[in-house]
Amino acid sequence: MTIAFDHVGLSVGDLEAQTRWYAGALGLFARNPFEVKPLGIRGVFVVHESGWAIELLEREGSIPREPANDQAAALLYRGYGHICLRVTDVDGTHSALLAAGANELMAPQSAPEPSVRMSFVADPENNLIELLDRNGSVGS
Repeated sequence: MTIAFDHVGLSVGDLEAQTRWYAGALGLFARNPFEVKPLGIRGVFVVHESGWAIELLEREGSIPREPANDQAAALLYRGYGHICLRVTDVDGTHSALLAAGANELMAPQSAPEPSVRMSFVADPENNLIELLDRNGSVGS
């Protein structure tokens, strides 16, 4: 049996605005828009050239959860707390996302893991994004 990570789903309030932000800020491409009319759901995949994706989902009547001021506060709510993107330049990517409209939650700094830098930003709807420059696989 082969298992590989495919995508993560993210509930958003404004599908078009979030699609533009993720495409522009991270260089992703919008693919396969869809609608599930009986459930009031619209969605689109924003896809990286390497194949990973974020599925943006907008549902009529959805409500935002309490925005977290940092990653620790996000962990007070069960479920997915953040997405993490592995990047080669945490500082540069962090700055680029701030310039694209992200909010800074944690400036680039050393991670608890040796020889790794990390930071946190929030997208325009306050979804948390971690950036880190880990070499090798998780836990190695």
